[in-house]
Amino acid sequence: MLSSPLQLNKKWPLIAVELRESSCLMSKVSKKSEVAELQELTSLCGGLPKVIVEIASSFAKNTDRWKHTLSTKNKFMLELENNGEFDSLKGLFGWMNSYFRKCPDSLKPCILYLPIFPRNQLIRRRRLVRRWIAEGYSRDSHEESAEMTGEKQFCDLINLSIIQQASALGLGGTRMVFCQVNGFFREYIVSRQMEENLVFELRGSCALTTQRTGRHLVILESWVRDRIVYESIDFSRLRSLMVFGNWKSFFVSESMRLLRVLDLEGASELEYSDLKKIVKLMCRLKFLSLRGCHEICHLPSSIGGLRQLQTLDVRHTSIVTLPVNITKLEKLQYIRAGTTAPANEAPTPHHLVPQLSNCCGGHHLVGVVMPPGIGKLTALHTLGVVNVSASGTKAVLEDLKKLTHLHKLGVSGINKNNSNEFFRAISVLVHLESLSVRLEDNNQGCLNGIPLPLEGLRSLKMHGLGDQLPNWSGQLTMLAKMDLEIAKLMEDNVSPHSEGATPEGRRKPTRGVIKFLSELPGLCILRLRVDHLQDNQLDLSVITNDLEEDSFKKMKIFEIACNSSLEVSFGEKTMKKLEQLKVNCSSGSSLLGLKHLPELKEVLLKGSSDEALKADLIAVLENHPKQKKPVVKFEEL
Repeated sequence: MLSSPLQLNKKWPLIAVELRESSCLMSKVSKKSEVAELQELTSLCGGLPKVIVEIASSFAKNTDRWKHTLSTKNKFMLELENNGEFDSLKGLFGWMNSYFRKCPDSLKPCILYLPIFPRNQLIRRRRLVRRWIAEGYSRDSHEESAEMTGEKQFCDLINLSIIQQASALGLGGTRMVFCQVNGFFREYIVSRQMEENLVFELRGSCALTTQRTGRHLVILESWVRDRIVYESIDFSRLRSLMVFGNWKSFFVSESMRLLRVLDLEGASELEYSDLKKIVKLMCRLKFLSLRGCHEICHLPSSIGGLRQLQTLDVRHTSIVTLPVNITKLEKLQYIRAGTTAPANEAPTPHHLVPQLSNCCGGHHLVGVVMPPGIGKLTALHTLGVVNVSASGTKAVLEDLKKLTHLHKLGVSGINKNNSNEFFRAISVLVHLESLSVRLEDNNQGCLNGIPLPLEGLRSLKMHGLGDQLPNWSGQLTMLAKMDLEIAKLMEDNVSPHSEGATPEGRRKPTRGVIKFLSELPGLCILRLRVDHLQDNQLDLSVITNDLEEDSFKKMKIFEIACNSSLEVSFGEKTMKKLEQLKVNCSSGSSLLGLKHLPELKEVLLKGSSDEALKADLIAVLENHPKQKKPVVKFEEL
């Protein structure tokens, strides 16, 4: 019954076809803003063709109906249920009621929680799961941790089509990174929630009302920040507060003492004085996110009083040192920190920017200084990014050894003086699945000869490499995702079986690296950033004894970024399962052999304004042998 979320935009023609039956109506829907509103209405239908066609048919019969429906889109579900023109959808609502009744009781709170995010909001999987844990919807059991329970619940909602992959590039590792709530399901949930006052929003010009009460408050960017309206709200039952747009000091209330979740991700104008007041009043917080609040330079020492805190996310802020009192928070499971600075630029506060880290976008996370005693936080599941060198190598490594429950670790400041000790220290972290390592400048070869003691890794990021990879052949059999930043791809000796030339005699400068990567048996995602590529060529085929081998057998997503123009070529037996290709390059680049990629769905070209390359890429994909042609997208820097 549900359409694929990746095809949602293609449902717009269904409305267009119906609208063409009324030329009078089509003449009225002429403004871009009106077309955009109709497309928004389509998204509310959640990809359900039956709903889309019924609404479009109603518009075609009544040229005034569409205006009314657009004006009441905030009551979309009530309109569909109570308007006699949509009687044909009664069966659908009966199915929806049955659908929700049959959901496991453990999932229902998670479902009812979803409308805290606005329509069409991109939601990070980890953000949602950590909030579920803080709210008590995902709990520890004898069989599994709360984190594992939350991940399973997330997967269950995907399987039920209640949440959907946000875009074709929404995957990280083997799991979805960004999602959206299915538009139709969201509106249905909102209509059922109103009776229980679970979630309420402040948006636009809200008037005073006695109905301003509930467990979860969302302040939207569109709200006018009316203090009188705000202070009329009953916060005594409030469990979570999320703010989009500008923060105001009066958002902190004395009656918010039961608050468990404070999510200020991306909010602006938050001041240190506000943060001190928050920490003082909201002592029961379990989830605190300041992600993207780049005005915040440090945390108050009083944060040690938040003894119930489980999640602390201060990533993409200007915080470079965590306070000593953080070691008192023994229930902490998740710490994400680290500023964002342009690659190859000193990490000073003047250069900090609140952007998402993207290895292909020229930015990297700079680790924070951790205080001594972080080893007391033995419940930690996720920790990063820790600047090992700046934190005092010996002390921080001794602390890391004690964090035996870690599944995800990110570090920076690795150099020739501490690299051996670092890998020895993390060898005891038997549950570690994800590792991110950034080398200090001028330490590119400091990992040579050091074995990787973690054979269970599923995700590995290595940034700051020189012209070689560590010789970890045979030690990465479980790896699904690799993210590499390397200065040069030259002929090297990573693999003992490297070949130096093609049958035609042309040099293969990257043979060792490519062969090494191609032999990782479980690799699904590869992100590769190269400052300099020898001869500006990257041939991804693997040749042995004049014959091409099957290579990158499980690869689904490949991203390549280079500071110069490059020629990327795919052999006939290379990346046969590749679905998404992202290339960040300069003008004069070329992509060869795309016809050899039978599963290709999308090509994203970023950074190049070369019109000839764009035209050639469009022509190549139009002639691709795949029946459903790959789409191409262009994004300029």
